[in-house]
Amino acid sequence: MSKLGNLGARLHRGEVGYDFVGNRKLWYGISILITITAIVGLTVRGLNMGIEFQGGAVFTTPKTSVSVSQAQEYAEEASGHDAIVQKLGNGSLRIQIAGTDTSKSDQIKNTLAEDLKVNEEDINAELVGPSWGDQIANKAWQGLGIFLVLVVIYLAIAFEWRMAVAAFVALIHDITITVGIYALVGFEVTPGTVIGLLTILGYSLYDTVVVFDSLKEQTKGITKQTRWTYSDIANRSINSTLVRSVNTTVVALLPVAGLLFIGGGVLGGGMLNDISLSLFVGLAAGAYSSIFIATPLVADLKELEPEMKALKKRVLAKRAQGGEPAVEPTAATTDDGYDDGPDEPGDAAPAVVGPRNQPASRGRGRGRPSGKRR
Repeated sequence: MSKLGNLGARLHRGEVGYDFVGNRKLWYGISILITITAIVGLTVRGLNMGIEFQGGAVFTTPKTSVSVSQAQEYAEEASGHDAIVQKLGNGSLRIQIAGTDTSKSDQIKNTLAEDLKVNEEDINAELVGPSWGDQIANKAWQGLGIFLVLVVIYLAIAFEWRMAVAAFVALIHDITITVGIYALVGFEVTPGTVIGLLTILGYSLYDTVVVFDSLKEQTKGITKQTRWTYSDIANRSINSTLVRSVNTTVVALLPVAGLLFIGGGVLGGGMLNDISLSLFVGLAAGAYSSIFIATPLVADLKELEPEMKALKKRVLAKRAQGGEPAVEPTAATTDDGYDDGPDEPGDAAPAVVGPRNQPASRGRGRGRPSGKRR
């Protein structure tokens, strides 16, 4: 078995792990800092909306030796508006002019042909009216709003309202970061961007639901025992699904990185950037929020309940009497899968714990369970 496979198995069994929930304030702080940066970028620079949202014209020229900067200067002089020029892979140019009146498109096309020294008939013009752009923008926002509402309703029914709230916060976190990155780098926002945004929300939700499902299963009957708090088991759920989440994200990021850095950057397929950037940033942010934001937030909300507060108080009191934390839970369990026997010195809960039994392996005879002494 590979080292990664061994690590995944040990994480799943609770033999090793990281205290994600215990260090949640650190991750909350990092997320707040990133979110503030994204909001500042969005406020200061704004989004570079494509003509699909604000109307305008796109002119595609044949192969030409004119540079991008020179073509941009020609386009702005001909139209009187800001222009975005992209060099395509075959040497042709894509000139996008937002806010252009449809009636002026023929004049702009003629002027560009003279400046670029190409035949006017060889320039392809695509026109988008501003009213159509506004309609597309409104539909995009409506689609996003409906998606978020359905997600919250589904999670509230399948799990509980606290998990629905945590997942909603994580999704808003992902949207804010992705939109902020678009504002900072100045990439064009097109319908492809909206498609990419909805796609990454699906990936983020998948990772979150995997952890929530594990958490729901492992916290059944949690109040019947006095060894683990809700945060302990939430932390175990994150660690047990960590390798799966990382593998899923890495596999998804590889082809997207190819589109963004090779297709859009090296090969000059600028039109690939509008969707690939949203996918790349969103997938990374979604994996981060599922691990560092959603589940720790559920633990915070859950431990506000009187029952969980009382459980935590009992667990901490019992650990205070037991001495240093043990590495593994004891072998005696109830039908619910939790330890129900009396603690011995050194049997307090570890930083990464779970309700399931773990096999002993350190300094005790084979076949003997860890924790309780004969």
